[in-house]
Amino acid sequence: MPRPHGTSRRTFLVASTLGLAGSGLAPGQRSASGAESATGGRARSTILFFLCGGASHIDMWDMKPDAPAEYRGPFAPIATSAPGVRLCEHLPLLSQQAHHLALINSVGATVNTNDHHAGYYYNLTGHVPDITFRTLGNNRTPFPDDWPYMGSVVASRRPRHEYLPNAIALPHMPSRKPYTRPGQFAARLGVEHDSLYLNGSRDNPLQFHAPSLSLQAGIDPPRLTSRRELLTALDEARSSFDATAATQTWNRQTERALSLLASSQTTAAFDVSQEPEAVRRRYGDSVNAMSLLLARRLVEAGVPFITVFWLGTGVGSPLAKKCRSAGSWDTHGNNFNCLKESLLPEFDRGFSALVEDLADRGLLDETMLLVTSEMGRKPKIGDPRSGGVSGAGRDHWTHCLTDVVAGGGIQGGRTFGASDRFAEYPADNPVTPADVAKTVWHAMGIDDLIAYDAQNRPYQLLDEGEPIHDLF
Repeated sequence: MPRPHGTSRRTFLVASTLGLAGSGLAPGQRSASGAESATGGRARSTILFFLCGGASHIDMWDMKPDAPAEYRGPFAPIATSAPGVRLCEHLPLLSQQAHHLALINSVGATVNTNDHHAGYYYNLTGHVPDITFRTLGNNRTPFPDDWPYMGSVVASRRPRHEYLPNAIALPHMPSRKPYTRPGQFAARLGVEHDSLYLNGSRDNPLQFHAPSLSLQAGIDPPRLTSRRELLTALDEARSSFDATAATQTWNRQTERALSLLASSQTTAAFDVSQEPEAVRRRYGDSVNAMSLLLARRLVEAGVPFITVFWLGTGVGSPLAKKCRSAGSWDTHGNNFNCLKESLLPEFDRGFSALVEDLADRGLLDETMLLVTSEMGRKPKIGDPRSGGVSGAGRDHWTHCLTDVVAGGGIQGGRTFGASDRFAEYPADNPVTPADVAKTVWHAMGIDDLIAYDAQNRPYQLLDEGEPIHDLF
């Protein structure tokens, strides 16, 4: 979005890079009712934990111990704190929290490209990817008229937070440029409802910063206040010329940015080093673990939607070489050792700590948790790009995956739906990412999905799908 003429780039921040959610509804947009229904409306916040790369449903959640070896692999299911719920043996800590979890084993998220870009878009927005995902492939960048991210929908429907954005994502924006994944932005809903992105790193897991909220060298809070007062005076002088929607959005974004930069509460909310060492140790010492801990702090601060995108070790790292991937859940090769030795222990420790921590603090019932990914992994072992069966990898598989939900009024200790005997396709109670998105919104009391375009014409944010009422 272009900057209004005369605004100094040295002083203020470009609205399109801020992603400051929660600055009010777009012009002409109506507010949805937040009233609780009999089964939904309990959640005040949602934490979405997205396992970038495509986590193996058949090796974690939907294990098939009676399937042939070429499908089931070497892992065994174990008993959990919930009778009848079985998890992978390499999730021992999470198995003790299974009474809080509901496993949706029948998510069909087929995309005709069977790739990451389209998988992200479908599972983050609830909308089936359009033809451009086929024609452009990895060059299919996020478009301004894409359907909005489910977190941006929440951000747009909640009252503006006192001092933080309504949607925050961390510890990175997937994926590395120029291959930014579509589906994680507000798009047609308006840039003011984008998530604020916080960057973390594996080298300094306690440090998070928002690159779009960085002060120039030599500009301290008093000078920032002075410049803010000057901006206010200038805006008042030119108010008669600021009637366009773009200029109004810019002004809201600038004001929001200045408020965030000047707020000591913002800095405190992002500072996980304030947590007791014993709490940090329970989560683990990785950037993904600290991202989950920060997500809990943001729930306590009242942020409506927090997204944690799993940060891999990066192209060229030892894990990436071992897994034939970018060091995340995209286990094209050596699937079982990658899971057993690296991915599952880090996930198990961090996510089990989050569930337990929220429950101990009395926050789980008002916090919706969702674990998902852009795809599952192909149940039949052997990916041609890693040497076939001998490479022990699992290829992409968008046709079936498991989503895990907890809190926010969800009944834990159960499974919903089922896949077929090989975990290849949904069998009983099949659902789609549209149903999952609407389940999250329903948990937060958001059932009215009417939005308004620039001409004030109404449209539905998501026509497909229904909340999975049986989960509540």
